[in-house]
Amino acid sequence: MRKLGADVLLPDSGCCGLAGGFGFEKDKFEISQAIGERVLLPAVRRESVETLIVADGFSCREQIRQATGREPLHLSEVLRLAMKERNPS
Repeated sequence: MRKLGADVLLPDSGCCGLAGGFGFEKDKFEISQAIGERVLLPAVRRESVETLIVADGFSCREQIRQATGREPLHLSEVLRLAMKERNPS
C-alpha cells in the first residue's frame, strides 16, 4: 500500500472480535463486540468517509460493516482501484 503512495494507518488491534462464527454465537456476542471496541472499531469510526478501510478477512469486514456502517475493502479491491487510477480506460 505504501509503495502505491498510500498513507497507511495500521492500528494494533489484534482481533476484530468476530473470529469466524465466534461472534455470531448468542452467548459470545457481547465479548465479540467488546474485543472489536477495544481498538479496531473506534479507529474505523474516527476516520473520514474518504478514508479507505481495508480488511482482508471476511469476518473482519463483516464486523466493521455491522458495527460502524463503513464498507471495508479487501486488499485486492484496493489494488484494482489503484490500477484503474493509473491506467484509466
